[in-house]
Amino acid sequence: MKVILDTDFIIMSLKYKVDILTNLRTILNIKYKVYIIDKTIKELENKPLEKLAKLFIKKINIIKTKQDKTVDNLILEQKNIIVATQDKALKEKLKKAKIQIITIRQKKYLKLF
Repeated sequence: MKVILDTDFIIMSLKYKVDILTNLRTILNIKYKVYIIDKTIKELENKPLEKLAKLFIKKINIIKTKQDKTVDNLILEQKNIIVATQDKALKEKLKKAKIQIITIRQKKYLKLF
């Protein structure tokens, strides 16, 4: 199973000091690997906490994609995934596609939906 982190999720987890990797181990009772879409790296540029985010993603696997689509569409094309996001529009698309979602709750822990 792939757990894909989107840009907003990474930024918010760093802002609120949520330990993503530890929390994922707590809420997921399956074998998984954590990934980001390659285009997410470009989205992190000029964002708050950019330097810290780039340090964090060095530990994460990167899914190489064609750069001609939005990150949301690139995520939706993936198979066998759970997506960690704070993006309301992406959450709606994921729900319609029946893809599980992880979000940050109360600025301190992760929740799987």
